[in-house]
Amino acid sequence: MAKRTKTFPKKDLTKFRFRYNDQIRLPEVRLVGDNLDAVSEVAGRTIESGVFPTRKLKEWATQLELDLVEISPNADPPVVKIVDYNKFLYEKKKKEKEIKAKAAKTVVKEIRFGPNTDDHDFDFKLRHARKFLEEGAKVKAYVHFRGRTIVFKDRGELLLLKFMKELEDLGAAEALPKMEGRRMTVIISPKKIKKK
Repeated sequence: MAKRTKTFPKKDLTKFRFRYNDQIRLPEVRLVGDNLDAVSEVAGRTIESGVFPTRKLKEWATQLELDLVEISPNADPPVVKIVDYNKFLYEKKKKEKEIKAKAAKTVVKEIRFGPNTDDHDFDFKLRHARKFLEEGAKVKAYVHFRGRTIVFKDRGELLLLKFMKELEDLGAAEALPKMEGRRMTVIISPKKIKKK
């Protein structure tokens, strides 16, 4: 009898992306941040962005009841901030969410033809393609060859070329029609419409 394995919830990996406090073992690091005034009060002198001994920065962070967080480990020397670590992670996640929300999502709509598609059917599918391109979606049009219809590859190519020609005003083909197994495919991207 097979032994059942336990599944555990996924860990939040963002906690392990940034080193902080005692995890930073380099002798010198570059300090940056918005709270340099508070650091200056603890240090007893004016502190500006610059390179400092890590040990000294850890002391100041402890006195402020904050953490020393490495934000750019690949810089020379690495860049750190004196902040609350959990608040820093929260802000980072929030920014990533905003960036993800603003990123444009590309939608690809598919339109299928047969090699013997008649004019009425072609016009019907063309209207749908126009609507998709106006909405900003890409259109993937393909001719599917079933059984013996594979001998009509030239008909399929002509059909897709006609389709591309009809949609020239709204979109441009990324490449000429090409065969992929039993399908001849073309992808049409919408043109950028200038807002008035």
